[in-house]
Amino acid sequence: MILRKHHRILVQGITGKQGTFWTQAMIDYGATVIGGVNPKKAGTEHLGVPVHGSARDAADQFDVALMFIPPMAAKAAAIDACEAGAKLIVCLTEHIPAHDVMEMHAAARASATRIVGPNTAGLVTPGETFAGIMPAFNETVFRPGTVGVISRSGSLGTLVSLNLTQEGMGQSAFYGVGGDPMIGTTTRQALQFLDEDPKTEAVIICGEIGGSAEEEAAEYAKTMKKPVAAFIAGRASPPGKKMGHAGAIVSGGKGDYASKRRALERAGVAVADIPSQLPGFIRESVPA
Repeated sequence: MILRKHHRILVQGITGKQGTFWTQAMIDYGATVIGGVNPKKAGTEHLGVPVHGSARDAADQFDVALMFIPPMAAKAAAIDACEAGAKLIVCLTEHIPAHDVMEMHAAARASATRIVGPNTAGLVTPGETFAGIMPAFNETVFRPGTVGVISRSGSLGTLVSLNLTQEGMGQSAFYGVGGDPMIGTTTRQALQFLDEDPKTEAVIICGEIGGSAEEEAAEYAKTMKKPVAAFIAGRASPPGKKMGHAGAIVSGGKGDYASKRRALERAGVAVADIPSQLPGFIRESVPA
């Protein structure tokens, strides 16, 4: 699922400091925000939209639930959104207990809801809409284009988007899959969404050490006609030590930099040594 302007967004935690700042930025950008959730402020308005007591109180009014919710309350908020019929949950929250994340994913499967995250920076469709904490409104970073960007890291995804914009290329969509070990939408699944998107001509994968996301994405990349390039963060990280994201730990000899690079290159993916090389790889592979 690529986020579009017609998707109606419900912001869970809209009245908090971060919820307020980013919701206003989304509204100013043109995102279709239909309301928010705060049980203590139900029946009021915030930023010109209604505040509901729960997602279920707004059932049938929204497609996407965006979560500005503390870790210990994330499970209840996600289940509430699933039961309200959300098609997509964008879960920004990190440090959610593992057993809570498992229950969130189980609820999502039962209701046919897709989760992006936990620990995602969100989704951006430049020139159209965004949901999350990415600077879609900064025209030096994001501009409409034809290159899809997938990233486990928000900061790395921002850097790569900046590199593309500086080279006059722009992005068709940014997909922040999240940095936790148990995410709802994988790099491979995001790659398939962008492969099927008619506005996307090429894709960049911003990966990290840890897990098998990039290796699984490489298997799908073999089947693609659209060119794919990648950068893997963590080449110099010490073995067996967690670096940054919860999903970035290498264990049992799996998920290290070499195995990811090898799998991607075998699939025909050009792998950059530094992010600034990526626009050049894309320019070389996309027909003029």
